[in-house]
Amino acid sequence: MTPESPAGARERILETAYELFSRRGVRAVGVDEVIARSRVAKATLYRHFPSKNDLVLAFLDRREQRWTFGLIDEQARARGRTAVERLLAVFDVLDDWFRAPGSFDGCAFTTVLLEMGADHPLGQAGIRHLDTLRGILADLASEAGMTDPDGFARSCHLLVKGAIISAAAGDADAAARAKEMTRDLLDRYRK
Repeated sequence: MTPESPAGARERILETAYELFSRRGVRAVGVDEVIARSRVAKATLYRHFPSKNDLVLAFLDRREQRWTFGLIDEQARARGRTAVERLLAVFDVLDDWFRAPGSFDGCAFTTVLLEMGADHPLGQAGIRHLDTLRGILADLASEAGMTDPDGFARSCHLLVKGAIISAAAGDADAAARAKEMTRDLLDRYRK
C-alpha cells in the first residue's frame, strides 16, 4: 500500500458522503457507512471532519457548487441570450436533470432542512443554500427589469422547488408545467 495524501483521503470521504447523502438523505447514512465505503480509518474521517455535521456542511457546500452554480446557474446562463430567456431556461435545465437516467436525486438542501428542522444548524445551512438559488433568480429578475425582483424570485423559487418535488413523485413534465407558470409570473412582474 502506498501512503495517500491527506487531501486525497478527504476528497474520497467527501465524494462518498456526497453520493450517499444525495441519494438517501443525511439521517439514513451513518458515519460508519461513509468510513467503510470511502475505505478510510475512523480517525482519518474525524481528522478531516470533526463531526458528522461538519461532513454534512461540506456536502452542502459542494452541492451548491455543483448543482446551484454548476448546473442551474451556469446552464441557464448558457442557454439564454437575455435575462428572461435565462429565467425560463432554468426549467429546461431542470427538465433535462429530471429525465437524465441516474442523475435526478432531488433537492439536498430541502431534504436536509426537512430532516433536521429549521432550528438545527444543518437546517439553517439548508436554508442558506436555498437562499443562494433564490438570489440567482432575483439577480436574473433584476437584469430582466422586473418591478419587484425579490417578489418574482420568491414566487419563481416556489415553482422550482415544487417542480423538484413533483418530479420526485413521478411527474416527468413538472419542469415544463412550472416553466409555463413562470411565463405568467414574468407578465405579472414586468414593468
